[in-house]
Amino acid sequence: MKKILKQMPCLCLVAVLALGIFGGCAAQETAADLDYSDWDAVLAAAEGTTVTFYGWGGNELVNNWIDDTLTPYCAENYGITVERVPMDIDMILNRLAGDKSAGNEEGSIDLIWINGENFATAKENGLLFGPFCEYLPNYQAYVDAEGEEATMDFGTPIEGYEAPYAKAQLVLIHDSAIVPEPPASAEELLAFCQENPGKFTYEAPPGFTGSAFVRNIIYEICGYETVAALPADSTKEEVREVIAPAMEYLRELNPYLWEGGATFPATEAQVDSMFMDGQLLFSISYDPYHVSSMISNGQYTDTCKAFIFDKGTIGNTNYVAIAYNSVNIPGALCLADAILSVPMQATKMEPTVWGALPVLDMNKLSEEELAEFAAIDVGVGSLSQEELLSHRLPELPAYLVPVIEEIWLEEVPGK
Repeated sequence: MKKILKQMPCLCLVAVLALGIFGGCAAQETAADLDYSDWDAVLAAAEGTTVTFYGWGGNELVNNWIDDTLTPYCAENYGITVERVPMDIDMILNRLAGDKSAGNEEGSIDLIWINGENFATAKENGLLFGPFCEYLPNYQAYVDAEGEEATMDFGTPIEGYEAPYAKAQLVLIHDSAIVPEPPASAEELLAFCQENPGKFTYEAPPGFTGSAFVRNIIYEICGYETVAALPADSTKEEVREVIAPAMEYLRELNPYLWEGGATFPATEAQVDSMFMDGQLLFSISYDPYHVSSMISNGQYTDTCKAFIFDKGTIGNTNYVAIAYNSVNIPGALCLADAILSVPMQATKMEPTVWGALPVLDMNKLSEEELAEFAAIDVGVGSLSQEELLSHRLPELPAYLVPVIEEIWLEEVPGK
């Protein structure tokens, strides 16, 4: 989001800056004195403020949902203005770490889109405010606070330092007019590729979707429980030994991949483009309703369908967290609460809007609220929420992910 600063006389500019400085200090002092469990007081302190929302800006559907749906909802229901700031998470964490090192207690970041290894790093280094989930009315009303996805993020205890934002799940995609029966397991995928060489590939890890696909193969070949049991102090060689059968499978698959497995696409978008061009027979997405979205905008034919392996596919939850030095904690709390509202979680589920699975516990919803979700048309070609969630596999502990990616790079490409 861009701001346009109009020119003004110097004295006027000085006055405005001075007002901002002293007003900001007063606001921070007021916020510091707040009892955040008093939601009416939080609302009063947040009203009229601007909340900066930092996160990855590479998905236009997500960007549009924040700008066109979430922001107006926050203005109407909380009296706050949301300023979306697109920035990669590593840059966000670097800025916060720099603030921490410099002793800057008045940062520019309020709410952050985060999960996995990045959450573990931020929490470990004291870059987050919290715990705060207990203060959010919608969290208390609609989230299963004892559930796995509210307590652990890639093996890192959440402990109230981040609130659920959206659920994702890995799906594979085929054109049913060309491939009527897609493979239902890693073994069947290998057999299919042997019969159709050069027609499948995946994004190179550490690309998000490619890395998830590799972990999914590890689950199929080695078993989730076996790999997840590796302790945090495991050496690379210890991890390598446990996942060796999966690496052997991926090397066996290589000769039948696009370019003979000598090279891999750099992005998920490249894989998808090759699928649309007919170079590949399958695509892969971490957006469960990606197929419906692509059919609706005319990029996929209406015979394209999502599919998953019989043993399931990896799903994860992404979250929002508050920066340790946010100068607008009341506003950040309101924005996190708005995200967990039924209207926002429902609109976010619509494939043409975003296509993310809701994070709410459906057992906590009223009949009227359940009907709001039931009325959502997930579109042509997508799997139902029930089928996805019944085949949803947990993520590995965050400390294992980069190690697995390093091992893949050493053992798979060109081998």
